Amino acid sequence: MTLIDRTNEPLVRLAPRQADSHKGDYGRVLVVGGSRGMAGAPAITGMAALRSGAGLVTLATPAGVLNTVASFSPCTMTVPLVQDDDGLLDFANILDLAAARDAYDVWAIGPGMGRSLGVTELVAQLYREIPKPMVVDADGLNALAAAQQRNPRIFDKPAGPRLLTPHPGEFARLSGASGSGSTTERAARVAELVKRDSSGKTVVILKGHESVIGDGEQWSANKTGNPGMATGGTGDCLTGVAAALLAQGLGVWDAARLAAHVHGLAGDLAAAELGQVSLIATDLIDYLPSAFVAMGC
Repeated sequence: MTLIDRTNEPLVRLAPRQADSHKGDYGRVLVVGGSRGMAGAPAITGMAALRSGAGLVTLATPAGVLNTVASFSPCTMTVPLVQDDDGLLDFANILDLAAARDAYDVWAIGPGMGRSLGVTELVAQLYREIPKPMVVDADGLNALAAAQQRNPRIFDKPAGPRLLTPHPGEFARLSGASGSGSTTERAARVAELVKRDSSGKTVVILKGHESVIGDGEQWSANKTGNPGMATGGTGDCLTGVAAALLAQGLGVWDAARLAAHVHGLAGDLAAAELGQVSLIATDLIDYLPSAFVAMGC
């Protein structure tokens, strides 16, 4: 099957906001992540989601780091989760999280989670059972790669739409294939991974220079972004942008393409003023408003 290159096709735009709208109209995002030593990751995701238009953002994080996570922004809400002795999320959280399956419009899983058997089991079950759109990044992807060792069909027929956002190393762990190479080579490998979901609900953003977005039938290369974005936390920011766009009603393919573009554009705008060397992830959040304005949103 020949993959269709959509790189040069126009991006979707968010619809204009109605004068009588309220925060519930723009989606409720739940970010599940964080651990001892990595409290900043879910906070970055949450702030990026808010700057990308989500109406309400809740950060579900281990109780031991909740105060730190909450301190980054007064605009996010928090939910304490059970942690193990190492400060990582415990599988016992599955009961409360599964019960909240319909309380949020979009789930973002993985930022700063760390790695453990409990994290692997928690992510795998949420991935299979939560019916809402879900963005999976960072240690959420590592958990899926570990779960795949016991269940090779972990990606097949998830309960809802899924957007995976691996960097090349995470992609290699997920797929068993290199995440590097030419744009067309990466597009073909993305298609192979996506087709493990026979229901067609999965889209992948393979991050890097000219990130590749694919859904198994079509692909697109993102043209924004710069090397200054090669710093910790920028992927957490992308997760928040994508989750917010999904929460506002975009489909996974359209949300993935727009998120990659706006995320990279925010990086380009930041680098133009701050330089690439000094760029940090929170700079992207600061420049997201200008990026959306430039896009006509």
